[in-house]
Amino acid sequence: GAEALLRWQARDGSLVSPADFIPVAEDSGQILAIGKWVLRAACLQASAWREAGHAVVPLSVNLSPRQFHQSELFALVEQTLREAKLDPQLLKLEITESVMMEHQDDVAATLRHLAVLGVKASIDDFGTGYSSLSYLRRLPVADVKVDRAFVRELTSSSEDAMVVDAVIRLAHALGLEVTAEGVETEAQLRLLVEQECDRIQGYFVSRPVPPEQFERFLEPGWAMPL
Repeated sequence: GAEALLRWQARDGSLVSPADFIPVAEDSGQILAIGKWVLRAACLQASAWREAGHAVVPLSVNLSPRQFHQSELFALVEQTLREAKLDPQLLKLEITESVMMEHQDDVAATLRHLAVLGVKASIDDFGTGYSSLSYLRRLPVADVKVDRAFVRELTSSSEDAMVVDAVIRLAHALGLEVTAEGVETEAQLRLLVEQECDRIQGYFVSRPVPPEQFERFLEPGWAMPL
C-alpha cells in the first residue's frame, strides 16, 4: 500500500513540513481546496499505476477535521473515484481520534455512507488522543495506526512495548487491523512481527518519495530488505 503525503516546496527549493503549513491552511480555510486537490491527485495516480500495468495497491489519504465535517464529503469522494475510474476498495481515508470524538452520531453516519460506497476508514495516530473504546466499538473503521511516538522507543522501553502490544491485541479482538507508524529499524520490525502487527510504514521501508520513484516498489519480485 501507499500513503499520499503532502510537501510544500518553498521558492528556495527547500521542503516545508506539513507540521508548519497544515495548521495555517486549517485556520485560513484553504485546507478544503488543498484536501480536494490531494484526494483527486492521489486517486488519479493510483489509477495511472493500474493502467500502466503496475500492481494495484491500496492508497491512504488523510482527511483534516474540517474536511471530514464538510457536508459535501461523500459527494466529493464519490465524484473523485468516478473521475479517476478507481475501485473504491483501493481508497482508505485516515482520520484522527479527535475527529472521531466530535459529534459521534454524525461521524458514524458519514463513515457508514463511505463504507457502503466501498471506501475504508482508518484511525490515524492512535494512542495519542482519547483512545476511547466506545468509538472503536461503534464506528465502522477498518484499522488503527499506532502512533510513531510509541514505536520510536519500542525496543528500548518495556512500557511502550506493552502499550503497542495491548493496542494490537485490542484491535484484533474488535476485528480491526493494525499499522505501526514510524518503523525505522529491523529490531522494531521483528518485535512488531512477534506482536502480530499487520502492517508497518516508515523509513525502514522507504522515506517519502515522488510517484515515479515509488514505482520501484510495484515491480514484480520486490521484497522488503531484511
